[in-house]
Formats: sequence, C-alpha cells, structure tokens
Amino acid sequence: MPEPSLDVLCIGNAIVDVIADTTDAFLDREGLVKGTMRLIEADEAERIYAHMGPAHQVSGGSAGNTAAGVAALGGRAGFIGQVAPDQLGEFYRHDLTAAGVEFITPAADVGAPTARSMILVTPDGHRTMNTFLGAAQHLPASALDEEQIRNSAILYLEGYLWDPETPRYAMVRAIAVAREARRKVAFTLSDIFCVDRHRDGFNRLLDERRIDILFANQAEIEALAGVAHLETAVAAIAPKVETLVVTRSEDGALAVRGDERSDVAAEPIAKLVDTTGAGDLFASGFLVGEARGLGLERSLRLGAICAAEVIQHYGARPEADLRALAGGLLA
Repeated sequence: MPEPSLDVLCIGNAIVDVIADTTDAFLDREGLVKGTMRLIEADEAERIYAHMGPAHQVSGGSAGNTAAGVAALGGRAGFIGQVAPDQLGEFYRHDLTAAGVEFITPAADVGAPTARSMILVTPDGHRTMNTFLGAAQHLPASALDEEQIRNSAILYLEGYLWDPETPRYAMVRAIAVAREARRKVAFTLSDIFCVDRHRDGFNRLLDERRIDILFANQAEIEALAGVAHLETAVAAIAPKVETLVVTRSEDGALAVRGDERSDVAAEPIAKLVDTTGAGDLFASGFLVGEARGLGLERSLRLGAICAAEVIQHYGARPEADLRALAGGLLA
C-alpha cells in the first residue's frame, strides 16, 4: 500500500459560520431553543440574520472544522464539500485553504447558494445553531476525487451530511473507495437529531463493518444504542467498530479498542466562552494521534487539548498554537 499523501480527508457540509453574541431573551423572542442545531430554509435564514447583532464569519461545517484542526496540528488535511460559485463560496475556499487544508472540490451551480449557519452564543457559552444547507446538501458522488480518497490515511465523515440523499450516496461511494484502498474510515454521529433520524442506517454501517473509528458524545451513543446509560451503550456499540471514541464534555472522554480502554479527564480551562467546534476539534486531535500511531490515551489527550483550546474563544477554529499546546505528545 503506497504511503498516503494526506493524513485525514474530511467530507462534510461546506458551511460559512456567522457567529454573534446574543441573550436568552433574544432566543425566546425568535422562538429558538438554546443549545440546539436545526435546519432552516432561506427565508428564515434571512430573517435571523437581519435580527442578530454584529457577527463575524469563518469557514465552518463540522468536518471542515476538523480538517482545519488537523492542519493546525501539523497534519496533512484535505476536505471535500460543495460550495456554489458565489461570494460566500469563494470566501469558504480561500479561508479553508489559508488554514492549510487541501480543498479541490470544484464549485458548482446546483440552484442554491453556499450554505451558512447563524450561530448565536449566549453568555453561558452555549451555542444555538440555525443552519441553511444550501449548496452543501447537493454534493454528488461525481464530485469526489477518488484518487484523493485512496491517498488519505483516514477518511472522516460527518453524520450531518448523511441527512440529504445526494451526499449520502457520495459518502457511501467514498467509504467503498477507502475500504478498497485499505484505508481507515472514521465517522462522527454529529448530533442527536442525526441519530434519531438515521439510527437504522448508522447501525447498518456499523453492523456491516464499514466504519473503523466512531466518534460520539454521551447523548449520541446512548441514542444510537437505545439505552439511557453510558456504560451499557458503550458495551453495545464498541464491539461493532475497531475504535469507539465517546466525548463527555467536562467529564472528559473515553476510547475503546477491542479489550483496551482508555479514559482521560477534560483539560482545565480558564473560562468557557463558546462550545462551538469542541467535538470537531477533539476529533482533529484524536485523528492526528491515530495517523501517527500514538495509541488511545495519547490520542485522547491530544483531542482534549484541542477541544479545551477552542471552547475558550469564539468560533470553531483554533487561535492558539495547537502544536505548542500539545508539547511532547507530538514529539
């Protein structure tokens, strides 16, 4: 098997994040439920954007954030996602490429503009996400660069993109290409609403042994297993994958691989500012650890360091030097 040219290739929704401070009163007025992620149509996206306060933009989307985190750690990262040939699409490509990520999927006129997500952050650090998927949900299998997939050590897929039918076919094809090339396939459940909508499909992927590394938070893994108990859920799902990774917010994270298990504590932080991207950046750290053969505990610790950095400021992109924070872990 040839040496991979990329450590991690991420496939996901290409979304421009529009992030602004807000209050609980604003959420109430707009009929929004704090801490949730929901999909909206173009007209509601325009309404919320008009009402929200001053904002800043960054290329986002779960898998895009993970790719940027991999690059920030010195890993070789790529991204596959659909943007439209519009101003936001050009911004997304420039922003992600400037972060050191290989993004060669061509823009396409699919009858919808580039996706955007209005992320409203309350003083307690919780984010309420209102996402208009636009062009992102029209990623076709024909847009895949299959040689890029074959040349990536780990293919990483976000559960959010499983929801629309067209990109689901693209992801299924990408999984097949990666497995034929004997590369690792990683999958994140993304959100409990994804699990509730696609529990059978996700479990089928696991039962058919098409996923090597599964990422979930505690609520997602319990929902997937259908039990409201962490250890019972872990025991049910872990045998279906080579590696199971479960994040638990302030309670740290765990990973199970066969008979091996590792638990790590959350990294200490000065102040919680914005939880946007915590899971995405945790995946960045863990995947870089996996690509470098660091083992479960060190990979978990690397993930915890990345997650702790990103929740201490606004937005889902690291601002501090992740390689410096990782210290000897990457040596």
